[in-house]
Amino acid sequence: MEMLLTFLGTGSSQGVPVVACGCDTCRSTDPRDARLRTSVLVEVRDVRLVIDVGPDFRQQMLRAQVRSLDGILLTHEHRDHIAGLDDVRAFNWVQGSPVDVWASPRTAEAVRRDFSYAFAPAGIKYPGAPEVRLHEVHNYAPFDVAGVAVQPLRVMHGSMPIMGFRIGALAYITDISHIDPSEIERLRGIDVLVLSAVRLIPHPAHLSLQQAIDLFAQIVPRRGYITHVGHQLPPHAEMQGLLPSGVELAYDGLCVEL
Repeated sequence: MEMLLTFLGTGSSQGVPVVACGCDTCRSTDPRDARLRTSVLVEVRDVRLVIDVGPDFRQQMLRAQVRSLDGILLTHEHRDHIAGLDDVRAFNWVQGSPVDVWASPRTAEAVRRDFSYAFAPAGIKYPGAPEVRLHEVHNYAPFDVAGVAVQPLRVMHGSMPIMGFRIGALAYITDISHIDPSEIERLRGIDVLVLSAVRLIPHPAHLSLQQAIDLFAQIVPRRGYITHVGHQLPPHAEMQGLLPSGVELAYDGLCVEL
């Protein structure tokens, strides 16, 4: 095993079940239908990376028993992807250093705005504030995290360009509605491809289930996984019958070896 992928959360922006909803998926007793907000842990040798830190980040780190963190990659600045950033404080205390975060310039600006107390000048900054070292990714240029090469991918989330990531034989793309052919070429020969699919019918800012299936067929990974699952999709037990061979519906806690 060269890499371990752990799905920390596989739900859409509201999670599943959704507050006050009585649909079949939200009422399901199958533990695979209990979905925290979308995030993954990528472990390459002794390097640990998390992609996106939503409002469930603390719970996800406790559940996966993560005790050290080498970096955070942010796909974009929506709250279900950055709201948990304050909880890096625990890693600051344990590791004795800031946590490195990679983001696009637009996302980095939003992080500085939303967590302004973490970037206050010395002497003014509250002593318990999180310590974050922001690295801006310009023009989707590749970068390195503790010796692990990361290739950003340009994808569209409605009208917003955001980042997916290729790390070796893994590609992780969430909140996607469109990807250009030039970026698809970067995904050739991939082993594991993770795509989001929020519901059955078309959505202005996300792939539908069929659109995700069509994209898997176009890229042809060895294994495909669907994340950022909304409660509008059928319960997990019914979903596999809707998916082609080689494509699975991810669930919280699923571990995939590469």
